[in-house]
Amino acid sequence: MPVHLSFVEKFFGKIPFDHKARASTPALTGISGSNERRRMYLRINEFTILGFVFEIQKIYYPLLAVVGVPANSMTIVILSRGKCGLSKCVTCYLVAMAAADLLVVITDLILRQIPIAHRLYFMLGIPVCNIHAVFLYAATDCSVWFTVTFTFDRFVAVCCQKLKTKYCTENTAALVHGTVTVLSCLKNIFWYFIYLPWYSFTNAPWFCYVSVLVMVSHLWATLELLHSILTPCIPFVLILLFNALTIRYILVASRARRRLRDHSSEGNLSDIEMERRRKSIILLLIISGNFILLWAVFMLFSIWNRLRYLGYDTLHLPSYIKEIGFMLQLLSCCTNTCIYAVTQKKFREQLKNVVKCPFLRIVKFIKW
Repeated sequence: MPVHLSFVEKFFGKIPFDHKARASTPALTGISGSNERRRMYLRINEFTILGFVFEIQKIYYPLLAVVGVPANSMTIVILSRGKCGLSKCVTCYLVAMAAADLLVVITDLILRQIPIAHRLYFMLGIPVCNIHAVFLYAATDCSVWFTVTFTFDRFVAVCCQKLKTKYCTENTAALVHGTVTVLSCLKNIFWYFIYLPWYSFTNAPWFCYVSVLVMVSHLWATLELLHSILTPCIPFVLILLFNALTIRYILVASRARRRLRDHSSEGNLSDIEMERRRKSIILLLIISGNFILLWAVFMLFSIWNRLRYLGYDTLHLPSYIKEIGFMLQLLSCCTNTCIYAVTQKKFREQLKNVVKCPFLRIVKFIKW
């Protein structure tokens, strides 16, 4: 039978047993009445803020879906044309990232968050939640790790000139994406066995019902913690590491080129090369920084929540932090199009052409 959570647990998460006992017997634990009132006041404030966040989500998630689906779709179409002045290798990475983001928007935002925000109870009768979870988490892993592989590709292109000709190719990029996709699917099969096939609208980090055995099992809890570490903790570290090494190399190379330029008559050529590198690294850093900033809250809450179920409950995070984390994480799947439009002049031109194309055809049809 599904585990039905109480009203408090529904909004504030599961409370360990010993905490409930302490709350029910303050005299035995030495907690003063003023501390109890203060704790209750904080919980009421937390509930008020959480309710406000829920109301925002009812508008925020549909708007994000309306923007995210066409934005990622247009990005795939524009980049696939190969008219943005980017190499085939870079284009392959960016197209894969946009496709993974589109899948996350569909499986997470449209099929998970919007039904939860608007209480679409008809989904409760569809017994496919564990299958949905496998596809959702696989798409999320692909979205995250495609960002890591793109960061590593740019690191190789800038810092490893000997390896660049062999690694930074379209075929290698396709092989990397295929490998990441297969591994992501295999890694997330275990969700099928953890979750029950019925949806739950509690919007916990798990969104399906789970059995009591899973809730209290340290084995499953450890597996889930490892899942949070693999996505996105390790990607965070790798992205920061590769970016730091790339920036360090560029700064050292820039100083060397500046010294050579001072003693050379080819100053303009050097300036062009440095400008090309500067634009490339700006795109890389904006994409990486956007990912880290928008995923940080979700990562923090996921790890804390799993540790709490393992018994490490020394820090309290309000439940609205979880909801804000979901909102920011999903926003990261819809922002890359804006990043390309801001940093890539040719992408802006292609985007304008794609947007104007339907209107031009309508005008042409009316005149005809």
